[in-house]
Amino acid sequence: MLIAEDLLLLLYDDETGKPIAGSPGLDYSLAGAVLIELTLLGKIDITTAGDGVKPGRLKVLDPRPTGDAILDERLAFIADKPGKRPKDQIGRLSKKLRDQLLMQLAGRGVLQADEGKVLGLFPVTRWPAKDARHEAEVRAALDSALKVGTTPNERTGALIALLSALNVVPKVVTDAVDKKALKERAKQLADSDWAADAVKKAVTEMQAAVTAAIIVASTAATAS
Repeated sequence: MLIAEDLLLLLYDDETGKPIAGSPGLDYSLAGAVLIELTLLGKIDITTAGDGVKPGRLKVLDPRPTGDAILDERLAFIADKPGKRPKDQIGRLSKKLRDQLLMQLAGRGVLQADEGKVLGLFPVTRWPAKDARHEAEVRAALDSALKVGTTPNERTGALIALLSALNVVPKVVTDAVDKKALKERAKQLADSDWAADAVKKAVTEMQAAVTAAIIVASTAATAS
């Protein structure tokens, strides 16, 4: 499973098949998850001041395909447009990403596509869970880190950081008694040293990129 797939499962209600987070934040967070995955695979990195170029830019370390079509499409895009900041590319990287992930999960039998119509007129597809075993494992890892206090691995830490950036942790971990403490714990974990420097740097940049993109989108929507 991709980190983006895990994130998508957490952000869709298992029974209704509807997202629990709004657009475009959900889509931007999925793009952030893809960039983190590519960093974990050693495909991309974030530049620093010592690289001789502007810091905080996306750079490709290894352009060879990963074998996953969704990742490879985004890797090729980054390679074709080097030197861009994550926050400036995350919108483009998110295009069609959610649909691709949903279809991939449905193809694996994890989700099912339920076709219907809103008000009997407008076609809509819901994505309820078909096989929730993997999601249960992901949620158990989240609970262990957020409620028990264990140190998350890199994948779980990345998920927590992205959920925190989206401000949806209490919507995902719904049985926590103290929602405020839960959010604070998530933020503490997102800011702590749970990963290698390169991964942590990428996660921090993706958090900031997701937050910035949401703010820009919200501002534009308000202005219009």
